[in-house]
Amino acid sequence: MHAWLCETLDGVDALQWRELPTPEPKAGEVRVAIEAASLNFPDLLIVQGKYQFKPPLPFVPGSEFAGRIDAVGAGVEHLKVGDPVAAIAGTGGFGSHAIVDAGRVLPLPPGFDIADGAAFAFTYGTSHHALIDRGQLKAGETVLVLGAAGGVGTAALQIAKAAGARVIAGASTPEKCALCAELGADATIDYGRENLRDALKALTGGRGPDIVYDPVGGDLAEPAFRSIAWRGRYLVVGFAGGGIPALPWNLALLKGASVVGVFWGDFVRREPAASAAGLAQLAQWYAQGKVKPVIDQRLPMSELRAAYARMGSRQVRGKLLLVNP
Repeated sequence: MHAWLCETLDGVDALQWRELPTPEPKAGEVRVAIEAASLNFPDLLIVQGKYQFKPPLPFVPGSEFAGRIDAVGAGVEHLKVGDPVAAIAGTGGFGSHAIVDAGRVLPLPPGFDIADGAAFAFTYGTSHHALIDRGQLKAGETVLVLGAAGGVGTAALQIAKAAGARVIAGASTPEKCALCAELGADATIDYGRENLRDALKALTGGRGPDIVYDPVGGDLAEPAFRSIAWRGRYLVVGFAGGGIPALPWNLALLKGASVVGVFWGDFVRREPAASAAGLAQLAQWYAQGKVKPVIDQRLPMSELRAAYARMGSRQVRGKLLLVNP
């Protein structure tokens, strides 16, 4: 097998494309022949030692991937060779094969494209947990999605629409706003050019959004929070903008608003039944055509550095896939 090996925490440039022995699955494990893997923001942080999950060195990065099972370990009865599956394994995805605990493998239902499977669970699981579980989104409410053209942003936009919300999509360029409009956003804000607070005031009649979905952080957080509606919920999803904001606590008091943390990875670990139920609803929405991953580009697995560069420059719209021949 071939894989990208992280031997030091010196970032993307230190990764090495290596030929490695093809591992055999142990009891309770399966081996997946990887067809596609998606690049997520934590994949950038983990090779720099900046992510909350720090695997021992050396490791193969790549948290989310999909393919077909080509070997099954002892005791695994619900999966068989040839089954199409997706996996959220934390590591292992940027290669030709990966060993995965059978409990972390998601069988793909008939009609579910394997490439979509590689770009689905992480972002759609995060956004569903954020909006439906943590945010308690109700039909008819207004949702502001920041970073709406990115991986979790496009997922959040689609999920909010599927749940019956009005969606205001915020993005940093006219091209990204146009993509959001194509995906069904009711309104867009180009916060690279427009004043976020003024635009929100105009679009909501001064009331503000009921939910702010924020995977960006940085300088956008405070103006978005100042604009939130009474009893609004501010969903803290991530900090792709680079800065962790410090918000004045009196804003939560004055708005009767909630600051709600969203950590999907720990949600999956701590509440597996609730996580599975959310993914089941998402799979149903996928079958109904309500949600579908936006694929930015498909690059050969060997071009991982180019993929990282595209993500690092914030050019990615939706998800970027790395594929094996």
